[in-house]
Amino acid sequence: MSVTTPRIIISGGGTGGHVFPAIAIANALKELAPTAEILFVGAKGRIEMEKVPQAGYKIEALWISGLQRRLTAENLLFPVKVLSSLWKSYGILRRFKPHVAVGVGGYASWAVLQAASAMGIPTLIQEQNSHPGITNRLLGKKADKICVVYDNLYRYFDAGKIVLTGNPVRADIARLQGSKETALRHFGLQEGKKTLFITGGSLGARGINNGLLACLAQLMKDNNVQLLWQTGKFYIDQITKQVADYGNDIIPLAFIDRMDLAYIAADAILSRAGGTVSELCLVGKPVVLMPSPNVAEDHQTANALNLTEKDAAIMVPDSEAAQKLLPALQTVLFNEERRQTLANNLKKMAKPDAALHIAREV
Repeated sequence: MSVTTPRIIISGGGTGGHVFPAIAIANALKELAPTAEILFVGAKGRIEMEKVPQAGYKIEALWISGLQRRLTAENLLFPVKVLSSLWKSYGILRRFKPHVAVGVGGYASWAVLQAASAMGIPTLIQEQNSHPGITNRLLGKKADKICVVYDNLYRYFDAGKIVLTGNPVRADIARLQGSKETALRHFGLQEGKKTLFITGGSLGARGINNGLLACLAQLMKDNNVQLLWQTGKFYIDQITKQVADYGNDIIPLAFIDRMDLAYIAADAILSRAGGTVSELCLVGKPVVLMPSPNVAEDHQTANALNLTEKDAAIMVPDSEAAQKLLPALQTVLFNEERRQTLANNLKKMAKPDAALHIAREV
């Protein structure tokens, strides 16, 4: 039976790496079914509560967060938050009556999809990493479809449920448009210099920031280099002070809304290795990956290895930044033959229609 006005819940978030693919899926669903009613469910106080309404969608918040790795008062509240989020999820589902529930990862997706499964609502999860976290491993047991980015997930999920789709990215990044001159001017950067774009994700990355600060003097000795540095909101004040002497050769920003222009401006990129990897494949610029060591089951290292094994990126662990970061950055900025090889291999891994593929599965 066809559904004339499909109602779809999309749950999850916590970081831009979860939120922006979720919005891309929603936009693709609207392309396929313009009358679709879409409701997001996220975690109270997280980035999705700001970015989803900006994209034009309604969102409801759950009081939920993950367990800390050390003993804290916050951990004592965890069972209460789980029960609270489950209770509220049941209420949202009864009221909205979705035809399908989609989970993109993050704390909120567990509560909503757990409740949806119990209520007999079909569920689909999207796994962005080559090593799934515990939330998606649990949800995958009951999910009807599992959309994945990497082809090595059969050891974690039922092969009959897996669909290799790639990871959705924002439309402006999937179809980069604009001149490098315009992109440089947007950020106050100069033409004729090699531009390194640094991004640690929407919250920033201490390992990247500290690693770069440690080798900054040597990197900037070559006056042909300039940096566009997304520091994250927790580090912007500290880094702005520390790079003040470099003037317009270093542009530190807490957050970059126009990521499309940042990618166009870049000659090379230094990044974490979460959901951003799918964007990097589409952009096809030489990249150094510094996987976050502070994520579940070290999945970012697994993501990075998936690229380095195909000679599509250079990986530098946080613990080895002092020895390896500077030469890696010099390679992706100045070694033309190596730059070309890395970029070409990275582009081969791109899946530009991932959002539409997942929307069709939904």
